[in-house]
Amino acid sequence: MGSIGAPEILVVALIALLLFGAGRIADIGKGLGQGIKNFKQGIKEANADDDEPEAKAEKGDKSERKKTASKDSEEKSKKKREADEEADAEA
Repeated sequence: MGSIGAPEILVVALIALLLFGAGRIADIGKGLGQGIKNFKQGIKEANADDDEPEAKAEKGDKSERKKTASKDSEEKSKKKREADEEADAEA
């Protein structure tokens, strides 16, 4: 008694077709499809907005790492130049 099979669904579909007509059922289906599409798009946009601060933070971390790496390489270059100058002065 509790299960709905194919014959019951067919009867409900025929009654809906008689009540609303083919045109209105198509419009209802189109509206539902657009609603689902807009819902999914909204979820994607919300996720993209949530991810932006994290992406910006990661970019900031990378730029800090680059700055630190460039400072380290500058210090190494400076030390090397000083050592070269001392070696030239001794010679």
